[in-house]
Amino acid sequence: MDTSNFASPPNNLDIQLSRYEKYPGRSHSSPLKKGIWAYFILLIFEGALRKWIVPGLATPLLIVRDPLAIWLFIMAWKRGLLNINIFIAGMFIISGIGFFTAIFWGHGNFMVALFGLRTLIVHWPVIFIIGSIFDRDDVLKVGRFMVWLTIPMTILLIFQFYSPQSAWVNRGVGGDIGGAGFVGVSDYFRPPATFSFTNGTGLFYCLSACFVFYFWLSPQKYIGKLLLICASIALLVAIPFSISRSLFFSVIVILGFSVMAISRQPKSAGRMIIATITILILFTALGRLGIFQTASKAFTMRFTTANETEGGLTGTLRDRYLGGMLDAITNSNELPFFGYGIGMGTNVGSLLLTGENHFLIAEGEWGRLIGEMGILMGLGVIALRLALSFKILLACYKRLTIGDFLPWILLSFCLLTLPQGQWSQPTSLGFSIVAAGFTIASLRRKKNAINHPSNIDRKGI
Repeated sequence: MDTSNFASPPNNLDIQLSRYEKYPGRSHSSPLKKGIWAYFILLIFEGALRKWIVPGLATPLLIVRDPLAIWLFIMAWKRGLLNINIFIAGMFIISGIGFFTAIFWGHGNFMVALFGLRTLIVHWPVIFIIGSIFDRDDVLKVGRFMVWLTIPMTILLIFQFYSPQSAWVNRGVGGDIGGAGFVGVSDYFRPPATFSFTNGTGLFYCLSACFVFYFWLSPQKYIGKLLLICASIALLVAIPFSISRSLFFSVIVILGFSVMAISRQPKSAGRMIIATITILILFTALGRLGIFQTASKAFTMRFTTANETEGGLTGTLRDRYLGGMLDAITNSNELPFFGYGIGMGTNVGSLLLTGENHFLIAEGEWGRLIGEMGILMGLGVIALRLALSFKILLACYKRLTIGDFLPWILLSFCLLTLPQGQWSQPTSLGFSIVAAGFTIASLRRKKNAINHPSNIDRKGI
């Protein structure tokens, strides 16, 4: 297999690196890389800060990543490492108009509109900042970190599963003794791990699964086999303990992308088969222990109950992914032209407007966007997210054709979050941003990016 093409970044992604020529020696983007790492670490442990460490600051910590995102934007812009492309400019224009229409023709609450505005103009550019500052080596470092973290995260999940909601390990945001778990099945709750809500658990393990599968397929020794086996078992164990069908189906999707990657290079199938057999044997042995049998029964019960009322894989894809998209458009004729106002569909917006935490517009992301901003602006935001997803897909597929698996496997998680991830919830928003950013960054090779910036197409996407 010819891997010489790996050194040339894709010509349809917006990456600006020409300033590297002016700053030899230490990488000019080093502080920004640390900032991206801080953004990612805060995403994972933001809930832990709000629940356990400084519960008294739970409310301001809800937007703890916002100042960091603004700093990243300013610094990347000043250093010429961020190009204002059509995606950033388009999102700024639409959300800016939506901010004013929310105040003058929508709900009229300045703070609600401001909170809604931040989801589109503060965090959206971080995708392109990560894609411009990080490279493939940085993404692999993230992958190794995720593999290591998967093991203690699963141990925490087990403790939360078997502990009462009043236990410290299950404390809710602000130290709420009512617990942070979400109703699962019978007397068992879905554990939130280090996150403020249980959706973070599924998103974390989906990203972890991408790296676990990639490291199994990769011939390079990026990580020790014993650690990889332990992390793989931890990933499998986490599925029943999470009591989450979404996590189960998402891992199947990621596995499907991995199988497609193997089809491009059959010699990788042997490693995957051996790994699968080894892990299944160990997982089966662990499954005989009572501590795992209880979780498996709870997950099976949840699966059976939900299948009867919501449908299986078909129901999940139709209602949570495709159905919500179509319903948002077909029901848009009942909405005001400018919508009810940006920010109204978020939990914070509902608290500020009504004093209660519930969905004022729609639970689905597309329905929320169209409900908040109206059919024209709402579809504009959706179109930008879909267009970027499609551009990333094309770039990742080109890499797959030359045997580069990493972007393609990361793409699986990116496509689960970027087009219709619930940006009204900070954790979901954060994972959507880093998933897209890491996928773009995985397309870049450090040596070529710094030493040969002339190879990069500056037209962007």
